[in-house]
Amino acid sequence: MLIRTLVAARTRLVRITTELSNQIRGLMKTFGLVVPAGKGSTFEKNVRSLLVDQEGLAAIVLPMLEAWRSLRIRAAELGRQLLAGARQSQACRILMSIPGVGAITATSFATAIEDPDSFKKSRSVGAWLGLTTRRYQSGEVDYDGHISRRGDRQVRGLLFEAATVILTRSSAESGLRTWGLKLRERVGFKRAAVAVARKLAVLMHAMLKTGAFFDRSIGTAA
Repeated sequence: MLIRTLVAARTRLVRITTELSNQIRGLMKTFGLVVPAGKGSTFEKNVRSLLVDQEGLAAIVLPMLEAWRSLRIRAAELGRQLLAGARQSQACRILMSIPGVGAITATSFATAIEDPDSFKKSRSVGAWLGLTTRRYQSGEVDYDGHISRRGDRQVRGLLFEAATVILTRSSAESGLRTWGLKLRERVGFKRAAVAVARKLAVLMHAMLKTGAFFDRSIGTAA
């Protein structure tokens, strides 16, 4: 419960900082000041440079910027706690052997599953997390709809992010990435990312159950 609380607290702080930065951008845009793209210290630097000679607006925005900066620091502190815990956890180390799966995703998944033996089949995990498509049948109509979106929303979102990394930014070749890229050519990026996320959920559960690390050559547990 403590680990799940840590993950939830960090996630909330990150969301708040994002919301606050968007509000700052919106307020400044009202006065014709467009903050260039950039995150973190780059965002702060851009905001401060635009507020030079804007005394009235600065008195409003700078307190918000200080709050944003403080929240970002606190989120980073919780992130370091989470990373330290993940490095000490055998389950997390196993999951992080998958390219694209970081400490947050590994910790969130492991704590959500708790006991891998509670699922008789790894394929059931995809449905449990709401990553399977809803099926419509009516007369002659029979087709798959959008994913059900049931289960843990946070874990589902993290798996989708990991799938996106695998398909777009990962330089580590694996059977999983190759499969996902081929699927993307046929059905498009979004549907392929959902499919990879679902496959990740199944794979991660199997790895937790067997204690095996990721085998990049075949895209399954060793």
